[in-house]
Amino acid sequence: MTYGIPAGQPDEDVPVCPRHPARVSYVRCQRCGRPACPECQRPAAVGIQCVDCVRDAQRLTPATRTIFGGTVRQGKPLVTFSLIGACVALFLAQLAIPGVTDALAYAGIYTSGIVTPEPWRMITAAFLHSTGFLLHIGFNMYALWIIGQALEPLLGRARFLALYLIAAFGGSVAVLLLTNPLQGVVGASGAVFGLFGAMLIVQRRRGGDVRQLVVLIAINTVLGFVVSGISWQAHLGGLLAGSAAAAIIAYTPRSSKRSLIQWSGLAALTVILLVLAFVGASLVTFPA
Repeated sequence: MTYGIPAGQPDEDVPVCPRHPARVSYVRCQRCGRPACPECQRPAAVGIQCVDCVRDAQRLTPATRTIFGGTVRQGKPLVTFSLIGACVALFLAQLAIPGVTDALAYAGIYTSGIVTPEPWRMITAAFLHSTGFLLHIGFNMYALWIIGQALEPLLGRARFLALYLIAAFGGSVAVLLLTNPLQGVVGASGAVFGLFGAMLIVQRRRGGDVRQLVVLIAINTVLGFVVSGISWQAHLGGLLAGSAAAAIIAYTPRSSKRSLIQWSGLAALTVILLVLAFVGASLVTFPA
């Protein structure tokens, strides 16, 4: 197998790679029979296949689904690690760049009509953490790492990410409705509590033992009320929103329309949270 057209030999008699006509190849694809240069060869069960046939086979082969309808992925839980990476990167930015926290933190005033609305803070605040208390980001990232590695493969990447963001948003909605509109909050705790609730729902749906999860959620919920500086409102909102999202995913019956029903349910849940946020913003009152 060589590269280039041999001198003195007619071009039409030389087997060349269709994707790279300047490359001669006497190795042919076992599926389509066309020559394939080394760059275009892919190992197959018998012999090799060209990249075009491999791509066509992947496109025509139905994706393997998880128990809850997500696409099965090989390797590490990419979304979980990406979320951790985003939180850590922003935490370092908070330490290094003045104003990052103020620009992305959340308080009720940012969704009220009294100041310019900045609703994106209801999500961005979930990627920030207290720079004066390292255990804040340490605990949240550890919990995300543990729960994410178990939950993401069960739900699939897209559903897991949607659930995480819905839980984070739900935590901010609860802060808007239940706390001082001037009190700023940061942290992934609401989203993490959403994952706790989701894991409880998923384990219950699978018939697993949920006692340890119930105890863990109960302990952390109580801490939100007895330890100063912890937003129990974000914990409660995240827990409820994450549990609701997980219930939609886990309890949708298997059918050809399962994905459509699941995503429609998650969209409806998001709309409900948006309505609650709008109502909450319209009712914001400021201390005298």
